[in-house]
Amino acid sequence: MKKIILLFTCLFGMSVFSQIKVLKNETLVEIGKENSVGLYKKENKYTINYQDINTSNLNTFRSFSFQDVNADVQGLYKLITDGFIDEPTGNVTLELPNDIIELHYEKNYGQPTVQFIQYINKNRKYVGKSQFLNKKQVDKIFGLGTSKAAFYNKPSAKANMTTPTTNTSNYTQPATNPAPTKAKKSKK
Repeated sequence: MKKIILLFTCLFGMSVFSQIKVLKNETLVEIGKENSVGLYKKENKYTINYQDINTSNLNTFRSFSFQDVNADVQGLYKLITDGFIDEPTGNVTLELPNDIIELHYEKNYGQPTVQFIQYINKNRKYVGKSQFLNKKQVDKIFGLGTSKAAFYNKPSAKANMTTPTTNTSNYTQPATNPAPTKAKKSKK
């Protein structure tokens, strides 16, 4: 009987004082990445990771997340790219559930760029800043031009996006016709 009690005590003691717990492996799908800024998806939650250039430690990476409730990812992309076309007078402020994000637009070498400024936990005392990104880099982060853009495009949005594509092919076709005549003129 003493051996049985001792055995239960050992087994119970090992299970109570165990410090290592195996967690379920959660996978993130990379939508796009450019240098040190990337967009990732897990189910309906999107995360933007970036290297914080506001700290002296170059190994500091920060992130902010949001749910894609009403095509918010497409809305964020449109908001960012509209700022390249018509630069806002000040920073564009976005309130997320845990953070405040500002989109800071600035021209670098005559090219419009955007920077994410994150107020961590909505506290203006703790600030993270991403690198400046141009339009081509933003397109790459949001996966445009790749199959990964389909991760956040809604089926109705895909249908709308395919219609302009066929129209653009009609516009590009006449542009290819004058090229052979120019080649013939240069041969003479």
